[in-house]
Amino acid sequence: MKMHIPSIKTSLLVLLFSAFSTNAITQVNDEELRIVVVANLQQQELELSKQQVKSLFMGSFVGHELKVVTLPPSSLVRVNFNTKVIGMTEDRIQSFWAQMRFSGRKTQPKELNDIDALLEYVENTPGAVTYLPSTVQLPDSLQVIYMLPNSN
Repeated sequence: MKMHIPSIKTSLLVLLFSAFSTNAITQVNDEELRIVVVANLQQQELELSKQQVKSLFMGSFVGHELKVVTLPPSSLVRVNFNTKVIGMTEDRIQSFWAQMRFSGRKTQPKELNDIDALLEYVENTPGAVTYLPSTVQLPDSLQVIYMLPNSN
């Protein structure tokens, strides 16, 4: 049985191409997945810490009457937000909300299907808050209250 063994030169070229391709894809995805949390505060100023954002999206009161709205679990933006801000997987978050519903202690945030629906809802609902990719063009009526630091 004859085996084909690639030359060192070919292997190096493939390795270099793979490294550059993966790096370029990662950079694009990192920028697209950078998260901002925005709110319709009707000219009030507010800035939240990561812990306050986590508490807010997990149903706790953070000193302001805010209405949380999220994307569906299938959204890559939601997965990124849950991982980097909440610090939990979707399964753990769903388990948490199931326990809260059962005990009657907290209500799960409203879910909307896409970023355009989130923007429209938050823009037209005083006190509404959501997360978005940092690449989204925000209307002047919305205020960034938290920005996830760049992972680089």
